[in-house]
Amino acid sequence: MRFGFDIDDTLINLREHAFNIYNRKLGKQLGLELFHALKTVEIHEPFGMTWQEGKQMWNSSREEIYYTTCPPYPGAVEMLQELEKQGHEIFYITARDREHGERTKQWLKDNGFPVRDDRFFCGMKDEEKIQTIRQLKLDYYFDDKPAVLNTLSEEPVKLFVKDQTYNQHLNIPRITDWTQWKAHIPLPH
Repeated sequence: MRFGFDIDDTLINLREHAFNIYNRKLGKQLGLELFHALKTVEIHEPFGMTWQEGKQMWNSSREEIYYTTCPPYPGAVEMLQELEKQGHEIFYITARDREHGERTKQWLKDNGFPVRDDRFFCGMKDEEKIQTIRQLKLDYYFDDKPAVLNTLSEEPVKLFVKDQTYNQHLNIPRITDWTQWKAHIPLPH
């Protein structure tokens, strides 16, 4: 089987990690309840920043956000290791800027994710992600972003959404806990 995965906020808890970095950098102590109440992908609003200020904060913090201690979601690494061990093909398809491709790949490997260079796709806008997913003829695809998942709804790939506050309106099978992945993903024995 061919499995495709978005990375940020699908396999790793990037936005919450960034929220904690913003707190530290801005000298704030905003509680995670504010983060968990967000209905947008962007996290700047609770900090009183405009969209432009939030974009600037993200860009100036990107190095720390991407390459420090961002935790994988519990069970994500183990699930991918098991899928690889069973002989399934694992593809990573991320919108992270192309300039971050090699370091992102290495970060994933350093954190236990099974990554093959020829199965790692980086630096794509949403439309390009969708074309890549189609071309790969994936059996399963996992993402958090409604714009990507909605566009793929007519494709033969089995879609799953990683549960986030901003994607609650999606009527797609939902992954809330990677440690329970076997209950959601029927594999042939």
